[in-house]
Amino acid sequence: MDLPASKAVEWLLQSEEPAIRLLTRRDILSEPVEADASLIASGSMVSALLSGQLPDGGFGRNPYRKFTGVHWRLISLAELGVPASDPRAAAAARRVLAWISRGLRHPPVIVNGLPRTHGSVGGNALGACCRLGLAGEPAMRSLADALISWQWPDGGWNCDLKATGHRSSFHESVGAVWGLHEYAEATGYRAAGDAANRAAELFLEHRLFRRLRTGEIIDPRWLNLRYPPCGHYDILYALVVLGRMSRVRDPRASDALDELERCRHADGRWVAQGQWWKPAGSSYTPEAADWGRAAEPNQMITLNCLRVLQAAGRLALR
Repeated sequence: MDLPASKAVEWLLQSEEPAIRLLTRRDILSEPVEADASLIASGSMVSALLSGQLPDGGFGRNPYRKFTGVHWRLISLAELGVPASDPRAAAAARRVLAWISRGLRHPPVIVNGLPRTHGSVGGNALGACCRLGLAGEPAMRSLADALISWQWPDGGWNCDLKATGHRSSFHESVGAVWGLHEYAEATGYRAAGDAANRAAELFLEHRLFRRLRTGEIIDPRWLNLRYPPCGHYDILYALVVLGRMSRVRDPRASDALDELERCRHADGRWVAQGQWWKPAGSSYTPEAADWGRAAEPNQMITLNCLRVLQAAGRLALR
């Protein structure tokens, strides 16, 4: 492993959060960690995410309340590798699936022949519930089929009632791609995998952040690395999803990978270039867990960057 990467891995292995240590061992060092998975629940991040859970698996109020509702907590629990055997995480997953399923009873608004839907909400729920053992539930197939039926001609999804239909929303699409890919991997459902790959093409044809005609940057904020993404698109989020799909070595991902390497500090770590959330207790968009402050080295961002570079063949391992 190159020296900066080695330093970054060592830093992650010294984390106080068991999930960070185990995910680093599993995904970067390719070590078996199944026997140690029960340690994940003892970490401060996981404990904070599960704090205050109610008997129905939720956390009161609206499941989509930013960012302490059960929907957002479930995504984070899945990303931290909490095993499906954890009864609290499983209860949260069932709460989210029940909530999403009720929403499927109401068809989306159609404008100019195109459904206006929050693909990220359904997609993230689908992906997280797959990670937590619910892929075989009939409601999961219904959710996957709904997402597929709402896909726009360009491969993405969009909730904007005023959108012309020329281009879907990257913000709404990236979570849907992840969810459909996870469902296809868990069940073998080919239609879900095909839909995920059509959407991946949308990102790749734009080289993840460039306009088709001019090559200009679509939105400079997409180059800023933040965690958690909280429903916002950025190049790291897209690269992580493409890495899971084994599509990050596509030459069209090279520009985004170059940007990722450019942001890497000399000590091998990456810092958070802003955040979408506020600390616990804030009156507006509080988070349940502390993911690290902006402008400081960030464990989840560093872990995800290493994952992406390894999947892309840009991380030298001994």
